[in-house]
Amino acid sequence: MKKFILSKLTVFTAVFAIMLTGCTNSSTTSTTGATSQASEPAESATAESTTAEPTAAEAKTVEITDIYGTVTVPVNPKNVVALDNRTFETLSDWGIKLAAVPKAVMPADSPYVSDDSVQDIGSHNEPNLEIIAAADPELVIVGQRFASYYEDIKKLVPNAAVINLNFDVSAEADAPGDSLVNGLKNSTIALGQIFNKKEEAAQLVADFDKSIEEAKSAYNGTDTIMSVVVSGGEIGFSAPRSGRVWGPMYEIFGWVPALEIDNSSSDHKGDDVSVEAIAQSNPDWIFVLDRDAAVSSTKDAVPAQDVINNSPALQNTTAITKKQIIYAPNDTYTNESIQTYLELFKNLASSLAK
Repeated sequence: MKKFILSKLTVFTAVFAIMLTGCTNSSTTSTTGATSQASEPAESATAESTTAEPTAAEAKTVEITDIYGTVTVPVNPKNVVALDNRTFETLSDWGIKLAAVPKAVMPADSPYVSDDSVQDIGSHNEPNLEIIAAADPELVIVGQRFASYYEDIKKLVPNAAVINLNFDVSAEADAPGDSLVNGLKNSTIALGQIFNKKEEAAQLVADFDKSIEEAKSAYNGTDTIMSVVVSGGEIGFSAPRSGRVWGPMYEIFGWVPALEIDNSSSDHKGDDVSVEAIAQSNPDWIFVLDRDAAVSSTKDAVPAQDVINNSPALQNTTAITKKQIIYAPNDTYTNESIQTYLELFKNLASSLAK
C-alpha cells in the first residue's frame, strides 16, 4: 500500500514538473516573440533611414568645374539667374524656370523674354544687378557678355553658387576651334548635371558631334570660304580663327580661306575690309551672319540677304553666280547655344554636299 501511494506520488510529481516546464517554455517563447515583434519596427526604421540617405543619383549637390575651378552647386536649384547667351535655349528646352535674365540681349522669341514673372536685369552695358540680389538665387550662371561682372555678383549673393562656363574663342586662343567645340559640350554636360537632365545633355552632345562629322565630310577640302558679318547695311569680314561665329570653324572643318588679313579681331561687326577686297578674293562660298536680324529694334534694318544680293562688287564672284551662300540662323548673334550650332552645322552639311 505504501509502495502504491509512493508510486502515485512520484507520477504526480513528474506530471507537475512537466507542466511547469511547459509553462516556462511557453512563457519564454512568448517573451521571445514579443521581443522579436518589438524589435521589428526598430529594424524597419533603420531600413527607412538607410533608404533616405541620398544616393549618387539623388545627390543634393554636384561639383562643377568652371573657368575658375571647382564649384559646389545644388542639384535642381531654386531661383536661378542665367546671364550666358549660350545657355538660354538649352534651359528653355528643358523647362527650367528662371528668376532673372538680360532680356535686352536675348532673342525676342525666347519664352523667358515674354514671361513677365522673369525679371529683366537689362543689357550688359547698364545692368541692374540689384535685381539679382533681390531674387535671392541659389545659382547664378555668368558668362559671355556678363563675364566681367563675376566678382560683383559674387559679392551681391554670397550664399549663391556662381559659375562661369565661358570659353575663349578669341584671336588669342591657342585653338579657337577646339575651344568652341569642347566649350559647348562641357557646358551642356554641366547644365545636365545641375538640372538632373543628364540623358538630355548626352543626346545633345551626341547630335552635336554627329553634325560636326557630317559638315566635315560634306566639305570637299578645296573650295575657298569667305565669312562675313552684315550689320547696319555694311559687310564686315569675319576672319579665320578670330572672326565672330565663323572664325573657329575654319579649324573645325579645315576650310580654305579666300582671304586672310593681319591683326584680325573678333569685333561684333567684323573687321573693316572693303567689299572690293572681298570680291577680288573670288570665294567659292560666302557664309553670312546677319547681326541686325538678332538685335535691331528698328524696322528699317536691311536684311543681310538683300545687302549681299545688292552689292555690285560681289555679283561676279563664284559664290554669287553659283548661289553658294549660307546664312546663319537669324538669332545666332544673341543665341549661341549648342542648338544654334547644331542647326547651322546641319545646314552647312546639306548645302556643301550639293
